[in-house]
Formats: sequence, structure tokens, C-alpha cells
Amino acid sequence: MVRPLLVLLSLSLIFTTNANAGGKTINYEVRGEAYEGHYISPSPDAPLVLLIHDWDGLTEYEIKRAEMLSEKGYAVFAVDLFGKGVRPTEVKDKRQHTGELYKDREKMRALLYGAMEAARTQGANTSNAVAIGYCFGGAAVLEFARAGAGLKGYVTFHGGLSTPEGQDYTKVKSEILVFHGSADTAITMGDFSKLATILEKNNIPHEMITYGGAPHAFTVFGAGSYREKADKESWKRFISFLDETL
Repeated sequence: MVRPLLVLLSLSLIFTTNANAGGKTINYEVRGEAYEGHYISPSPDAPLVLLIHDWDGLTEYEIKRAEMLSEKGYAVFAVDLFGKGVRPTEVKDKRQHTGELYKDREKMRALLYGAMEAARTQGANTSNAVAIGYCFGGAAVLEFARAGAGLKGYVTFHGGLSTPEGQDYTKVKSEILVFHGSADTAITMGDFSKLATILEKNNIPHEMITYGGAPHAFTVFGAGSYREKADKESWKRFISFLDETL
């Protein structure tokens, strides 16, 4: 079961319903700062998926994915790692917000634990949960795994795969599932190979899948990088992974 770092968190929660297929906007605080997540659940005892956004922040893309998961029987808490109202559209701003968290790993971990606590207060089953992330969110998922969050699985879609200096995977016991595009020039096959070597050396259960011709962000609907075949195949394997794990 996840044990939040309560000494790091100052958490208060208010939620309001919205029009997104019964989902709720969740306003909460971590370390005195305001964040705005999204929660949806098809039933009170549904297994939980903690969903972490890419460098755009929490947008309609993550809400759409949350709805798709809810239709499959999973509760979803879509995390906000940037702050309420912070949804960058310019590349320089996206780099700024992600860069700040890459430089402050303690804060990143506190925000992840805070999101789990926010989900728990909504009735989510945080003891039966998997974390997934897209792009920047994928890197955050691996950070959560290395922190020893104790979830049942960690999944990245075209996410950052490098291991920060001074960190390792000794606290990880659950399986890591990686979906990666072979044509990704932002996160290379060299990064993919390095992570595979680390996980194998540390006896971490893992499955790592590449898709030929798929560039970075191959799952993002409507983007020039979108690759339908790779998106559908990775989603199908992801859902089967959830069914096996939760």
C-alpha cells in the first residue's frame, strides 16, 4: 500500500463535478500550492490507474484517456504536476516546468505522493493501483517506481527512460512496462537499451516493447507524430497488463 510522505505534504481537497463523462475536477494542495487533477471511477471498488501527463500539463488528452480506462472498468486519477491553471503551450514554457521538476526530484516525488493521497480521499483503491505516464509523465512514473511507491505496476508510453545520477531501482519490486517508438529521436534506442540492462541486472520484472517507424509521442491523437497502429497495439497490451495485474 502506498504510504504518503506526510511530512512533505500539506493536502486539502475540494472537488466539483464536470461534464466529462461523470468525472470530477479535484482541487488539492501539496506543500501549500494549488493543483487541479481529474478523477473518474465506474464503481466504488474499481482498481486505480494513476495517470501522469506529458509536458503540456493535464489537458483534454489525459481526460480522454481516463474516460477510455473508465469504460474498461478502472478508476483513474489524472495527476497535475505543474499547478492549477498551469498548462503551457510554448515549448520554452514546457521546458521550464519540466526542467524545474527534473532538477527537484524531491518535489516531484512529493507531488506524486500527494496525488495518490488526493485519489485516496476520493475513495480510490490506492492499494490496488498502477501508474502510467506519457512522455514527461513516463519519466515521472519511473521516478515514482525508484522512490519505492509500492504500486503494482509502472507503465510508460514514449517516456523518458534515463536514470538520474545517484538513483537506482533497488526499491522496485513490481513490473515495469515500457512502450517505445524505434524512430524516437528524443528518447533513443540507446536510452531504451540502457534501461533494459539496468532492469535485468537488478532482476526487476519488465517488458519493453518497441514499434518500428513510431516517433516520439506516437499515441497523441491528431498530432503529426501519431501512429495509429502503434497506438492501438500498445493500448491493447496495456489493457491486458492491467487485467493481469489489478
